[in-house]
Amino acid sequence: MSRKYRLLMLTTLIISGCSMCYELIISAVSSYLLGNSTLQYSTTIGIYMAALGLGSWLSRFFKKNLFNVFVTIELSIGVAGGVSSLLLFLSNIYISNYGVVMYLETILIGILAGAEIPIMTRIIEADEQNLSVTLSSIFSFDYIGGLVGAIAFPLLLLPKLGFFATSFLCGLLNITAAILILHRFGERVAHIRIYRLLAVCIASWMVVGMVFADNISESVEGGLYRDRIIYMEQTEYQKIVLTKHRDDVRLYIDKNCQFSTADEYRYHEALVHIPMSELDSRRQVLILGGGDGLAVREVLKYDEVERIDLVDLDAEMIRICSTNPNITAVNQNSLASDKLVIYNMDAYEYLEDSGEQYDLILVDLPDPNSESLNKLYSNIFYRMCKNCLKEDGVLAVQSTSPYYAPKAFWCINKTIESEGLFVKAYHLQVPAFGDWGFNMAGRRELAEELDFDVETRYLTRENVPALFRFGKDEMEDDVEINRLTKPVLMEYYNKAVETWN
Repeated sequence: MSRKYRLLMLTTLIISGCSMCYELIISAVSSYLLGNSTLQYSTTIGIYMAALGLGSWLSRFFKKNLFNVFVTIELSIGVAGGVSSLLLFLSNIYISNYGVVMYLETILIGILAGAEIPIMTRIIEADEQNLSVTLSSIFSFDYIGGLVGAIAFPLLLLPKLGFFATSFLCGLLNITAAILILHRFGERVAHIRIYRLLAVCIASWMVVGMVFADNISESVEGGLYRDRIIYMEQTEYQKIVLTKHRDDVRLYIDKNCQFSTADEYRYHEALVHIPMSELDSRRQVLILGGGDGLAVREVLKYDEVERIDLVDLDAEMIRICSTNPNITAVNQNSLASDKLVIYNMDAYEYLEDSGEQYDLILVDLPDPNSESLNKLYSNIFYRMCKNCLKEDGVLAVQSTSPYYAPKAFWCINKTIESEGLFVKAYHLQVPAFGDWGFNMAGRRELAEELDFDVETRYLTRENVPALFRFGKDEMEDDVEINRLTKPVLMEYYNKAVETWN
């Protein structure tokens, strides 16, 4: 291959990596905003692949000034891809039908990306004798670029830059590819001065977007939350946001509220003290999730507790809730307790490898709205929990809302029961969430008449029996067990979210 066309191989690598990143950005943003990641990724990939084919087919109609066509495509995809995440967030805030914008964006970028390689091939074909070698080189760099983008996005770009800076950076790389072509093949580009000026202006726009990405993010994110954002961080695993209105601080993970300081005590008292009251021995406690330290705070009220093992995947979550004064004031610095041992790892993997036996296991995980979380509500997961329970031990699981998502709630109940445990379901009103439910289980029948020997703000001996009673509109019998190989819970949960949204 001629030296002058080796630059085109480099641009192939760049544009292929950017193309992959755009596809992942659209999928990830849609999952973040709407949930149901399987649907979002499947839909985006399917539409994007179809659009690539359409773009490849449309490229046949361009017969003249192919360098101009190629540069125009690069500039266009740079603009469309560069503003892709910003446009999606804004459409979610201001437009009722987010899906239309997402689909149109996916189709546009896909068509442009699909036309790139055919146009480039025809450019080289006009001068090269050995077209088979040319094609193999183009596709080799195309596939390598896709691999680079697929690896860089989840491991480097999203955790370090976030959605906005990543899309602006990819847009800048596409514009850079256009600038390289203009520099090397300028004599074959008509109206080159106009193209150079346009490329520099768009590139400058992308650079400004990258520099002010955090400011843009703060402004846009403010429209997604009802209160003022006081802290925001994209970690390797999730987006963590703190908001504040007067004395009410709320923590959000991937846009889902985890607690409000105005009423979190109701939730955590129910999660901790009801199963605690079933125990004679309270020495060893395992908490899966609960990186905010609020469940730990309640467990520490029992002097007989000797050790608390806390398993939370995200070390940054622990750091934030150990140091941010808005959180430490509420969790009472529980994460600094000498009784606490923290494991930053996946709860499933911890149970697989653990040889410990616990008096109490508390499962305080986010709702099952993704494949990774659904696994932590499966029959195999509860089987491993049972294996880590002492003979008289108790398991308690936060189980979503029996009112807003009854199928999901009773699916969790039935799945725990399928592993040979006696299960008691209970619920209470948490104003920030509504009617919220839990499932408590053990190897023996559990009581409903419970007493508390620690200080509580909501629970009393008198009101606890009512927590075990459910209305007709909160009952659901027609549910399947959530198996690792058949994740029905995620479908139940996402359908409930769609209904109530």
